[in-house]
Parts: sequence; structure tokens; C-alpha cells
Amino acid sequence: MMILTSKNNPFVKSVVALKEKKGRKEQGLFLIEGKKMTQEALKSKLTVRKVIVAEGENAEFSGVETVCVSQEVFRHISDEKTPQGVLCLAEIPQKRVEPPKGKCLLLDGVSDPGNMGAILRTAHACGYGEVYLSSDCVDPYSPKAVRASMSGLFFTDIYIGEREEILSVLESTPIYVADFGGENVFKVEPAEKFVLALGNEANGVSAAVRSAANKTVTIPMQSTQESLNVAVAAGVCMYLLNGKELSK
Repeated sequence: MMILTSKNNPFVKSVVALKEKKGRKEQGLFLIEGKKMTQEALKSKLTVRKVIVAEGENAEFSGVETVCVSQEVFRHISDEKTPQGVLCLAEIPQKRVEPPKGKCLLLDGVSDPGNMGAILRTAHACGYGEVYLSSDCVDPYSPKAVRASMSGLFFTDIYIGEREEILSVLESTPIYVADFGGENVFKVEPAEKFVLALGNEANGVSAAVRSAANKTVTIPMQSTQESLNVAVAAGVCMYLLNGKELSK
């Protein structure tokens, strides 16, 4: 197998460009790093275009084109501090915003990629198969978000759109906003189908989402603690509102 050794190779340059949102948008692809994550991506409904393996790595993947690069080139294209020697390129699913089929999430302006990935990871684990993102959310396909999702991203239907468009398709589904001053989430009896909405780390949910909400749910905490990290709050609420379904 030929080994790519130049950082100026056009293919290598195109892969490096995927670290940035502009490059991902132009190519319609995103990076997935690590042998385990690559294996999970190949098992999912994602379309994996290519697998890239560093020279000397013992990794074989059937049914997909594999490109071998030098260790130096792999370090150049990798977004990790300690590259694992395997990554793949997958197509970004192009989905039109449509009504949910079951319990789902609405992320309203979540800006941190680590939080985004952690929420997607928990959403998949807890059975929230659809996640709606307002257009001002951080890109869920950024390397850090993908890494933090630990493959949860691969098995979740993600819809990105303007708030008005998203709220329009959710208008017949009860929206529960996680925020202060609401009903104790431990005591909420959720509808069979609902939307759990979480907002920006600093500012919470937008006025548009708040006005569309049917209910506000709150996680009780010590009076000396101002708030919880949004990914932690999302996990608590997701499990409390859907835990009974998982235990069946």
C-alpha cells in the first residue's frame, strides 16, 4: 500500500481542513478519531468514506477504502494531543427538520463542544433518539464534540435549524424547559412524548423557547449552589423523565 508522506498532499490538506467548521461545511464530511470510534461509526447508519491509518498501526477495516500515511502526517491531521493512529472521514447527515417520533431534546444555544458531545452521549444512552439544535449552537461535528459524544452522535438523528422552524415542527409536542423556578423534576409525570429543552451555558433558554414551553422543570439543589453544568443537568433530567421506560 502506498504511504502518503507529504503534508502538502491535496488529500492531506483536505483532511486538515475538516478540523474547521468551514472545511466541514464545504466538504460535507467530519473527522472521527480512534480505532474504537471508527469501528462504531462503521456499525452505525453513518456513511464512512475513508479510513486513515498511520504507518505501522495494526488495523484493518473491511468494506471501506483505507489510506496509509506516515506517523508525521498523521500527527499533522489529527486533532488529538496523543493521536491513536486511526481515524475516519464520515458524511455529515443532511436532514430536514421534521416532527419528532418520540422523546427528544432541544438544545437552544449550547456553545461548548464538550457539553454538546456529553449531552449527545447521554441522549443516546437514555433513549432520546432525536436532538434539535438551534443554529447558534456549537457544531456537533467538531472534533471535540465528536470525541466527547463517544459514538452517541453516530446513533442520534440531529436536526439543525432556526428556532422558528424548530418550534414550528414541535408545536404539537409538550416542551419541558429545564430552568430555575419550575416544577421539581423528581416529581414530574411526563407525557408519553415530550421535548426536553436546555439552553445556553451562560444565558439559559431563549425568550422564544421559553414562551413556547408547556412546563418548566427544575433540579433541586443546595441554596449555596447557583447552578449545574448544562451537560450534567441534561443527564439528570433525561434519566428522571425517561428512566421508567429504560427499566422495563
